Amino acid sequence: MEPTYNKAEIRAIIGLGNPGTQFYRNRHNIGFRVLDTIAKAHDASWREASTMLYATIRPAGIEHDIYLVKPITYMNSSGLVMPWLTKKGIKPEQILVAHDELEKKFSQLVLKLGGSHKGHNGLKSIISAVGPLFWRLKFGIDRPGDREHVPNYVLADFTPEQELAVPALLEKAKGLLI
Repeated sequence: MEPTYNKAEIRAIIGLGNPGTQFYRNRHNIGFRVLDTIAKAHDASWREASTMLYATIRPAGIEHDIYLVKPITYMNSSGLVMPWLTKKGIKPEQILVAHDELEKKFSQLVLKLGGSHKGHNGLKSIISAVGPLFWRLKFGIDRPGDREHVPNYVLADFTPEQELAVPALLEKAKGLLI
């Protein structure tokens, strides 16, 4: 039986993306946008540490702070934030990673514990640092027809029609996570 996501057990939410305004609306940066939506709802301020931007929130009904973490190391080195979280006593199963997911249709949001990286370099980096047993919010972005188009596809912005739907999806993601 699949484990059930429990908001009260999460101590850190990592949003995957690439730093810089030129990447912000890219499909690959949807994790950053999920975190920005959560941070805004909690009036949280971003601070910088060596490998990340982070904020803390304390949602209603939760008895501990939750770290919101945006790695600023670029996608392929996202796992470099893990020692900072580990030093704070946060275990992998207390972490949720919000990321883009090629294998899900656009607008599909899926919560899952564990799994492989399926070629996602940000997940691959985190798995190499702490193993696969962390929660994921998979934000469906569709898959291009040709495999060779994947790198350009994930680094491209959503279509104008998709971008119109993104704000409501970000609110839905926020509601699932906190």
